[in-house]
Amino acid sequence: MRSLLLVAVLAACFAPDSSAAPDAKATPTPAKPKVSITFAEAQALFPMVKKACADIECLITEAYRADPKAQTLALALYRDSGNVAGVGPEELMDGGYRGKIQLVPELPIHNYRTHLQWVSDAMRATDAFFARLFDKHPAPAYRWRDVQFRFVRSVGKRTPSAYALKWMVAYNVEGTLLTSAAGVFETIFHELFHTNDHERGDWSAKHLQKDYDAIVAKCGTKMTCLRPFAPNTTIVLATGTYYAFQQNNGNGVHEYAAELAVRYWREQNEMLTKGKLSAPAFKCGPPENARSWKAFVDEFFAGRDLTPAC
Repeated sequence: MRSLLLVAVLAACFAPDSSAAPDAKATPTPAKPKVSITFAEAQALFPMVKKACADIECLITEAYRADPKAQTLALALYRDSGNVAGVGPEELMDGGYRGKIQLVPELPIHNYRTHLQWVSDAMRATDAFFARLFDKHPAPAYRWRDVQFRFVRSVGKRTPSAYALKWMVAYNVEGTLLTSAAGVFETIFHELFHTNDHERGDWSAKHLQKDYDAIVAKCGTKMTCLRPFAPNTTIVLATGTYYAFQQNNGNGVHEYAAELAVRYWREQNEMLTKGKLSAPAFKCGPPENARSWKAFVDEFFAGRDLTPAC
């Protein structure tokens, strides 16, 4: 889960545009995975559709009828990668250190259409990234397509920006981190890791917890101490610490691992586009970093790491 009370200090390479992300036209698109969103699952994303539909494209067409431009985007998102953009349920969420948060359904149309565009761009960039990174290499057992996007709006707050359920990403159109294409790309990449981590039976807690707990025991929330261990620069303004080490946010190792995923994207993307890193590789920091990195890359990305040895 990523909160509104975060500030993401994004390097230029984080922006999913032609200068930062692989060109989708320049690399083959990975074959569509065998898994897909069922019609029943899609129906739950479009409670506003009263017409009797027989397929998902009909549901999308009807739901977005009030905004033809958004309708075109939503249909293309589904046809290109099996992702379905609908709405989440109204709920009162326990946000941990954020407090209680009321979320209501909000279809990304009209003034919110830009969010749908950013999600579409992020998913195309993610497709292109994996296609280029694993070109002529076995694809990783990692899912980033056929995802349900549940658009919501927070009432009276602007947090969390997003959170993940099983193959679902809830997206808050008022989220602080979701004010640019770069912020949306990073946030979605972070949340997609959560879905894969969950699918592997909470892998991060089983394999990274010991080192994570030792870091927290040593540093607490002090940024000067945590800095060498932080995979990403995202911080929580309310507490003044790195998001990867924020407490009262569920099991913090989940967020640490998801921030590792963002760091993986950044470093591999730099190697693909520039042939070198703009900062030292994460694995070349403290021993805890090297252990977490190797275990993480081997498990989720088939051991593929373009960064040079330390």
